[in-house]
Amino acid sequence: MLENREGQRVPEVVFRTRKDGEWVDVDSRDLFNGRTVAVFSLPGAFTPTCSSTHLPRFNELAPVFFENGVDEIVCISVNDAFVMNEWARDQHAENITLIPDGNGEFTEGMGMLVDKTDLGFGKRSWRYSMLVKDGVIEKMFIEPQKPGDPFEVSDADTMLRYINPEAPHPEFVTLFAKAGCPHCARAKALLESHQMAYEEITLGEGVTTRSVRAATGSGSVPQVFVDGRLIGSADALERFLEERRKVA
Repeated sequence: MLENREGQRVPEVVFRTRKDGEWVDVDSRDLFNGRTVAVFSLPGAFTPTCSSTHLPRFNELAPVFFENGVDEIVCISVNDAFVMNEWARDQHAENITLIPDGNGEFTEGMGMLVDKTDLGFGKRSWRYSMLVKDGVIEKMFIEPQKPGDPFEVSDADTMLRYINPEAPHPEFVTLFAKAGCPHCARAKALLESHQMAYEEITLGEGVTTRSVRAATGSGSVPQVFVDGRLIGSADALERFLEERRKVA
């Protein structure tokens, strides 16, 4: 049985990391002592659930975690520093600190080192998350011990609900745009002035007006979406933001 270690201190180990082409030792005491850290640990970088859901959602919700007292979000996996750094780049995980536990020392100290030789993985971490305050584990969410790779309780949303059940989730904004479009520039300026982070889908990079028309019913750009709702053009976005201001 995997042990829930709430109330215990995290293991004291030295992680071998890489930064700017050099080896950098990171002491777990520096990572955890005097700080509030949300940790999630998973079987491996570049693996399906870890790459499609587990890490991306923590990265998406990171600003809300930080607003609710978390100093850092750390992902720990039994992978080497080179693999973890490449995975961070691939995932655009700018809000997450990826820590390589290459020898499995931290994971073994947590009692979470499991045998996945049937998959050719060797010793890896069981999937779990925890909230650590000043080096002491306050809360752990350990995935149930059953075949496969269960992913039911160690997700970012579950951890955020534990920290603050009333915490509002960030809005997700996407816009179709094209280079040199003044209306697109105006839409982006409006979003930035309202501190709304957005993801841009640029025409010409494997995307044509055909996709814009299929998604929005219009072939013009910009076309702005907020949390799955089509807002439309820069003018429509301005009206949407003005109405929200009045309601607020």
